[in-house]
Amino acid sequence: MPSTLGVLLAGGLARRMGGGDKPMRTIGGRTILERVIARLKPQCDGLILNANGDPARFAAFGLQVIADDVPGFPGPLAGILAALDWTAANRPEVEWVLSAAGDCPFLPRDLVARLHKARAQENAQLAVAASGDQSHPVIGLWRVALRNELRHALVVEDLRKIDRWTARYPLATVTWPTEPLDPFFNANTVEDIAEAERLAALGAAS
Repeated sequence: MPSTLGVLLAGGLARRMGGGDKPMRTIGGRTILERVIARLKPQCDGLILNANGDPARFAAFGLQVIADDVPGFPGPLAGILAALDWTAANRPEVEWVLSAAGDCPFLPRDLVARLHKARAQENAQLAVAASGDQSHPVIGLWRVALRNELRHALVVEDLRKIDRWTARYPLATVTWPTEPLDPFFNANTVEDIAEAERLAALGAAS
């Protein structure tokens, strides 16, 4: 499997929870971010964290924190671009970056392997995850060599939606089952946190 760096996207504003960092909320006594790191660390050749604001609040996790360099909170594409640029500058041997939402505590343990397998089989430039009938474009594989094209789309074209950008390239989509739980369940609201607590307590997410 090609060398792949993981980036955890934690740049959201968490408006539906009253603000703050969603990945710092706890589920079953562990922060969501701890759970995400535990899922992805064995699958990646290193992890970095994309977050804006004071990076010191994430110091306990021991990850390199990189901020968006496109102003105005343009969304997850800016975080992906920041990760591609950081990888090119600091890990030039790495050709692929896996992005994952920092608020998805139950990510599959075969995420990177299955995305790479589908990308190779379909000769695709990019690969994204799906579950049920829903695509999750924020969770995907990105070729570092496309970073300049992504910057042009973001800065010059003001493109914001991930699926509008991925539509420009051959794209592999890999679907995971939603039973016993959706591995891409994300904690967007207080009610979601309660549901995640229930799932964790059942052991469905072990």
